[in-house]
Amino acid sequence: MSNTIIKVENLGKSYLIGHERQQGYVALRDVIAKNTSVFFKGIQNAFSGKQLMGGQEIEEFWALKDINFEIKQGEAVGIIGRNGAGKSTLLKLLSRITEPTKGRIELNGRVASLLEVGTGFHPELSGRENIFLNGAILGMSRAEIKSKFDEIVDFSGVEKFLDTPVKHYSSGMYVRLAFAVAAHLEPEILVVDEVLAVGDAEFQKKCLGKMTDISQKQGRTVLFVSHNMGAISALCSKAILLNKGSIESFDTTGNVIAKYFSNTSHSSSRFDLTNTKEKYGNAVAELISGNISDNHNTIKEQFYINEEISICMKYRIKKNIDAPVVPNYHFYNANGECIFVVNAPDIKPLKEGIYEASCSIPANFLNAGVHFILLAATTYFQNNFEVNFTYKDALSFEVVDKLHDNPLRYNYAGPIPGAIRPLLHFEIKNIT
Repeated sequence: MSNTIIKVENLGKSYLIGHERQQGYVALRDVIAKNTSVFFKGIQNAFSGKQLMGGQEIEEFWALKDINFEIKQGEAVGIIGRNGAGKSTLLKLLSRITEPTKGRIELNGRVASLLEVGTGFHPELSGRENIFLNGAILGMSRAEIKSKFDEIVDFSGVEKFLDTPVKHYSSGMYVRLAFAVAAHLEPEILVVDEVLAVGDAEFQKKCLGKMTDISQKQGRTVLFVSHNMGAISALCSKAILLNKGSIESFDTTGNVIAKYFSNTSHSSSRFDLTNTKEKYGNAVAELISGNISDNHNTIKEQFYINEEISICMKYRIKKNIDAPVVPNYHFYNANGECIFVVNAPDIKPLKEGIYEASCSIPANFLNAGVHFILLAATTYFQNNFEVNFTYKDALSFEVVDKLHDNPLRYNYAGPIPGAIRPLLHFEIKNIT
């Protein structure tokens, strides 16, 4: 017997969108003329097959197209992608909030959804009443809900306001109670959108712990949409990357996140802004170009773990000021987590001109994986500072480990955790 709990085949969702031009003052004669035109245009388009909405021509927009995947029971799957990629639409289809235009979804279990603040709660009912309402929607008996009631209230932390209509709750209180209900009423499938970002950091951590428990210990399935790659990486073993309504990748979380960053950043091993409209800077300093190279000045994107890596940034000081303009580099891993930040030391005030700042990452320092660099410059005055420019994901590179040609690995060929892997000095003594 298959343990597939979600099966999606050729799924698609389309919407009709109209294109209406902005208008100024409209007189009665304009309305009459427009409606007359629409009438005759409607007759004409009836033969051509075009559709009209309020007199305006409309087009069919596919928010999702040809989506196919299977998810096993107990898996925690992240869904990532840029804004407008179709993430929320997919969750609404899986939650049966809206119907697909084509294709089919097979769900083998109850689904509890937390998609946006307000979903599933009646604003006029109290928190207590909404707990029982949601349980009934999930098909649970009153006795089953009562057995979980105290646990839900304790997790949510809104006991003091339990008999208050939820329309008076803050967005944070709303999400606390909604998540507690969705997570504790024992659904086979838990669907959570970016809504958790509304809560405070402590509650987000609590929710991630609960979702991990649901997936790993209770064997239930979790679908989680977030722009927080650290949270996706911590919770999910697999991830789906959506791009313009289609699945671009469905793989292990690390591979999908790396592909997401490589697709969404401007990054590569070099860039030059000299002849582009894209500019980074203010009246004091402006970024010109940057590159990544090895110790032979060869620009490249991939380095072995035992190679030195050089990062170079060219920038212009546009006017003389009595304060240092300090270049700084911010290094990120594929999960979007900042590994470390470095500032150029001992910088003195510089005159107008073009300057080049470079630094080196020593061999055997970074762990294997894809890395991204944010380039910045900051002016430090006596009592404050000013950021001159920041260019996120300006450069990227990959560190590769030789699995079978690295004496530091001995005979181990598996993944080694951590953002860095420095080669430190060891001293081993015989003390017996």
